[in-house]
Amino acid sequence: MDGLILLNKPIGLTSAKALYRVRKITGQRKSGHSGTLDPGASGVLVLCMGKATKLTELIMDQPKAYRAQARFDVTSESFDSDSPHVPVSIAKVPTTDQVRSACRTLEGTIEQVPPRISAVKIGGLPSYRRAREGQAIEPAPRPVRVYWIHVHRYDWPEIEFEMCCGRGTYVRSLVRDLGVKLNVGGCLTSLVRTRVGPFMLQDAHTLDTLQHVCPADFLVDLDRARTLLAPERIAIPQRPACDGPA
Repeated sequence: MDGLILLNKPIGLTSAKALYRVRKITGQRKSGHSGTLDPGASGVLVLCMGKATKLTELIMDQPKAYRAQARFDVTSESFDSDSPHVPVSIAKVPTTDQVRSACRTLEGTIEQVPPRISAVKIGGLPSYRRAREGQAIEPAPRPVRVYWIHVHRYDWPEIEFEMCCGRGTYVRSLVRDLGVKLNVGGCLTSLVRTRVGPFMLQDAHTLDTLQHVCPADFLVDLDRARTLLAPERIAIPQRPACDGPA
């Protein structure tokens, strides 16, 4: 089996465990995923099967789109709801205009510090392992690309937004940084990856549907995958035309 499987990863599974379940369904052991999606997130996870594992880097270079929700009145060690929420004292509630302005300052190429609770390697070990061992080591900042952020709804203390970004971007770190700019907390509460390059959420399959259809119904064959991922075809999803309601 050579090609791509677009999986709608459910909440609660790591990307590695989701891949393992697909291996059991397909019987294809030579496989890998192209870009980790946190256990607390759902949405598009592109799995490379057989000879398509050579396309992993091309897929990771594709722009990704997300739909997210967050809260500004709390934070957490992991900057999401996988860790206990910690209340934050707020001196002044930001206005909608201030929130949108802060979002704009995080667009473009920015320096971002990944969460300590993440798979980023520090000295050869994942950061989350060092954090669990009590080591106070922070991942180094690194440049990431945020193409745009669109606020759909802001109703203190909650925000719902959509964004498009490049590889290596942590949405929960962006929420943390947004909170810092607004002098409030910042904790991601919901995340859905809606797109990876040309691959859309509406075309992704659940683990359940993969068990009940034949490969011809879910596999993006190798030739089509190469065509879709050609560098000249990379396109940034358009920013919504205007800001959403407050």
